[in-house]
Amino acid sequence: MFSRPMFSRLAARALPVAALASALIAGPAAAHVTLAPNQAQAGTSIRTALRVPHGCDGSATTAIKVTIPEGVVGVKPMPKAGWTVATETAPYAKPYTSHGKTISEGVKSITWSGGNLPDAQYEEFIFIGSVQADAGGQNLAFPVLQTCEKGATDWSEMAMQGQPMPPRPAPLLKVAAAAAPAGVIKVGDLTLDAPWSRATPGGAKVAGGFLKITNTGTTPDRLVSATFEQSGRVEIHEMAMNNGVMTMRPLAAGLEIAPGKSVELAPGGFHLMFMDLKQPLKEGEKVKGVLVFQKAGKVDVTFDVRGLGASAPAAAGGHQH
Repeated sequence: MFSRPMFSRLAARALPVAALASALIAGPAAAHVTLAPNQAQAGTSIRTALRVPHGCDGSATTAIKVTIPEGVVGVKPMPKAGWTVATETAPYAKPYTSHGKTISEGVKSITWSGGNLPDAQYEEFIFIGSVQADAGGQNLAFPVLQTCEKGATDWSEMAMQGQPMPPRPAPLLKVAAAAAPAGVIKVGDLTLDAPWSRATPGGAKVAGGFLKITNTGTTPDRLVSATFEQSGRVEIHEMAMNNGVMTMRPLAAGLEIAPGKSVELAPGGFHLMFMDLKQPLKEGEKVKGVLVFQKAGKVDVTFDVRGLGASAPAAAGGHQH
């Protein structure tokens, strides 16, 4: 048996836990309209749902309209039995490319209507889309108008940092920065995309090295030298047509990467020349190397060896049908 003072202390400790449990159980009845999942990564496809946990002051929900923010494109709603789905389209502030085509407009709002969701029941309204790569680091708001048999609720208020949550907040999608595609290396202001080489026939003493270098900074950098694990030395070369004749010359001063620009090292143009090969390069191999930049310094890279006569690998990325 507990003494009365001890029992009182235990009861006092239990009260906050009980109160928390009660709040969790009662939460859905007083919850906001939200997105689930409510997190995504820039440059990826999403499948998310609007969670509607209750009606309007006890009145059944008869329509849900969501506005799609800039930064989310290619949106398609999922049909829902007993509800009519309608969409509105408008121009995008920033067009995007899909399947080689420029898309300049798309779905900007979705409305599910004609159904009846009692206040005591919960439902989800699903849609898919894609988050643009430059939306990373943002909280994207999806304002929702919930129409009921009696009245409506406008879930469009914006939560401000350091301020209490507003009574009717807009559902938010928290967007993380885009992940670097496989084969992409970021160092300082430079992005090195998919270093590769070609397989060589037996007895060959030279090979080419290729990649794309992008400078996202505001000052130039310069590729000044390189090493390759299976060659004695590396030179930076340029191939060009002069008076109808293809010429190749070493760039003794290196290769400048201008700010805000990309330089493609590819067959028939700028490239790395792997001299004095120690052994033939075989398709499927991965060979380590080092690129040396004037400002970014030494960068470890791995060259994927592709087949004889191979062209540049396709740009990394994805899409959703």
